[in-house]
Amino acid sequence: MDTPTLSIGQVAERTGLSVHALRFYEREGILANPVQRAVGGRRRYTEGDVEWLNLCIILRASGMPLPEIRRYTDLVRTGAGTEPQRLALLRDHEQRVLAQIADLHRSLDLIRHKVAVYVDYLEAQGRP
Repeated sequence: MDTPTLSIGQVAERTGLSVHALRFYEREGILANPVQRAVGGRRRYTEGDVEWLNLCIILRASGMPLPEIRRYTDLVRTGAGTEPQRLALLRDHEQRVLAQIADLHRSLDLIRHKVAVYVDYLEAQGRP
């Protein structure tokens, strides 16, 4: 039995990526497996491709640069024996994300302080 596949439009809808971005990711070597082609050359994706893309979207949204995502992809493609390098790459990124979170918390603290100052000021003026 053949595994069901998805068109590039369906994958774009499921991932929130544009068709252009999907083609870019393919050209850049971001996909873990080569994209299958149907008769006529149309791209066909698997559920595994969608899961991989969702992982890449999260890594990218967390600030991981494309070259690092590509490196991670290459390590996954290489397979067994690359786990230490994958772990090191993810731990490095984890530290960067934690630093970003700390920076955001400091920013949020400042914003909350400024909001409280304006609320107090407006209440003292008799304005809500």
